[in-house]
Amino acid sequence: MNNKIHEVDAYLCVKNVDAAIEFYSNAFGAVEQLRLVSPDGHVGHAEVSLGDSILMLAEEFPDMGIIAPEPEANAPFSIHLRVEEADAMFDAAVAAGAKVEQAMQDQFYGERSGTLRDPFGYKWMLGHSIEEVSPEEMQARYAKFFEED
Repeated sequence: MNNKIHEVDAYLCVKNVDAAIEFYSNAFGAVEQLRLVSPDGHVGHAEVSLGDSILMLAEEFPDMGIIAPEPEANAPFSIHLRVEEADAMFDAAVAAGAKVEQAMQDQFYGERSGTLRDPFGYKWMLGHSIEEVSPEEMQARYAKFFEED
């Protein structure tokens, strides 16, 4: 395939875009860029910047099969934010209302990271690099990780 992908953006469905933008602003420093509102006040599309990336949001449209996750449901995926100082952003997200799923810790793959659940049911991993690890060393550490369980 010769068609080059330029970027990948997450598009999240939430029950309340205003609350989500407020949370993502307080937790991750998101800045609202765009909002499309229907005559009845329904937010059909919003965009916030997270650093150089865009996070897209929409409120539920049940008639179109667009449904927000339940906040306590098992999230089938995580969104990973690579940041300069993960501990500080992690703490800000918790203060903004995120729940800790895995506390910040040094990981075998050369990153310090932790996992949060936002109030809208999405899982976020926040991390920053602490060392460069070759693929071979990462595999060896990964195997050892399972031996220690």
